[in-house]
This record gives sequence, C-alpha cells and structure tokens, in this order.
Amino acid sequence: MTIKYNKDGLIPAIIQDANTKNVLMLGYMNEEAYNKTKETNKVTFFSRSKNRLWTKGEESGNSLNLVEMKLDCDNDTLLIQANPEGPTCHRGTDTCWDETNTQNFGFLTELENVIHNRIENSDPSESYVSSLFEKGINKIAQKVGEEAIEVVIEAKDNNDKLFIDESADLLFHYLILLQAKGFKLNDIVEVLKKRH
Repeated sequence: MTIKYNKDGLIPAIIQDANTKNVLMLGYMNEEAYNKTKETNKVTFFSRSKNRLWTKGEESGNSLNLVEMKLDCDNDTLLIQANPEGPTCHRGTDTCWDETNTQNFGFLTELENVIHNRIENSDPSESYVSSLFEKGINKIAQKVGEEAIEVVIEAKDNNDKLFIDESADLLFHYLILLQAKGFKLNDIVEVLKKRH
C-alpha cells in the first residue's frame, strides 16, 4: 500500500468493529504506528496530544485487535477493522459517539423493534402482532408453518412476485416466533457463524 500521509506525517484511521461493522472511533497514525499495528496486531496510533505512539488499551486494557487494514480510493484514509476488548472510548462507552456496539441488520433490526413494541405496548384489537402474540406460542408456530408451506408451493411455480410475498410473510412471522421464544435474529446469526 502506498499511503499518502498529510503534511504532519499522519493519516486518519477509522476504526470499525470487524463483526458488527459499527464505527468505533477515529484516530491518527504515522508510519511508525502503522508498522507497529501490523507487527503486533494491536491497533496503535500517534497521539497528537501526547506527541508519541499510543497503543489502544495500554492503560485501560481495552485494546483493539487488528483484523484488517484498508486504504481508501485516494490512499489518504485508513479503514481498520478490529475486534475490541472492552469499551473503545476513553469515557467508557462502546464508541466515541456514545452508541452501543450491537449487531444491526438494518431494516430487519428496525422490524424486530417494531414487533417488540407491538407486543409490549399495543392493544390486541388494534395490532395483528399483538393479537397473534396473545394467542400464544402454538398459534404463532402454526402461522410460521403455514407460511413455510406457502413458500414451498410458490417456489415450485413461476410467479416470482407470489414467491417473494410469501417469503416476506414467512420471515415476518419467524421474527415474531423468535421473540415469543425470547430470541432475536442475532442469536441465529451467532449459531450460523459458529457453523461456518
């Protein structure tokens, strides 16, 4: 990699959790910090305030274990994927933006939150999710089974729209079943990661 350091001999380094893909912090590296990070697999920065190298976690124990380093298209910014040990921010938070470093599946996570909210806060007469949840685990599981059969039927036909619609119904009801059993999508992802 041909790194373009700035006039002060530094390059910004964006730190991203290798698993959750959340941005944890921004630091700066000089050539020596970059090389030390590669050699030790512990993310090391050049501290502008201390005017010296600083390995994340050298005082707190909350280190960043290197997974991969990439340069952007202009060769003037690093993206460093790491596995954090403990909180990343010096204030004790997971990220320097005071966010929790949890797995997020975009819209599916948003949908999980909507389902949870409907289960907890909605009147069953006004919410399909709440009414299904009120009927109990047997009814929820039955609904997942029905949707799974419909997906199989549509998979054997040539109507892609019906197949996709039924697949969406299956996934939606499966997310309800997961919550009825006390789980989230991330629990399933963790099992798949172990199998991988």
